[in-house]
Amino acid sequence: MFFGAVVWDPWLIVAQIGCIQCLYYLILGIFLEILVGTRVSRRSLVYFFDYATVTVSTVTGWCVIGSFLLSSLAGAGILLYLIERAKKCLDFSATLYIIHLFICIVYGGWPSSLTWWIVNVTGLGVMALLGEYLCIKRELREIPIPRYRSSV
Repeated sequence: MFFGAVVWDPWLIVAQIGCIQCLYYLILGIFLEILVGTRVSRRSLVYFFDYATVTVSTVTGWCVIGSFLLSSLAGAGILLYLIERAKKCLDFSATLYIIHLFICIVYGGWPSSLTWWIVNVTGLGVMALLGEYLCIKRELREIPIPRYRSSV
């Protein structure tokens, strides 16, 4: 971690966005497999990107909601290790969810479900705020200074 003068590196930013996006979907896939995969006979990308699956009217819908919220918690940990700066957590979290929105629009159209919006805005808030908290906690740790005395 280097906290001095920051050099603007667009390739680093693009690489961080790509890594965060991939890790988020990997973790979401793991949670969907654990929570939803046991309830459905056929797994599909529909649970990732179709707003109709995010519903409170079925148990499977609640499992999808839980998967998204658990993924946002894990995303805060991703921010801690990949971004490392509290002031950048909101930017990268919002970028992740905006890219997710665009993918959902391409996959299934404009998300017209209020539940989908509530879940994703809540996930964005949880990921950004918890990520900032964890990064601030790390940034405020004391720097260990050895206290050796010379006996000469």
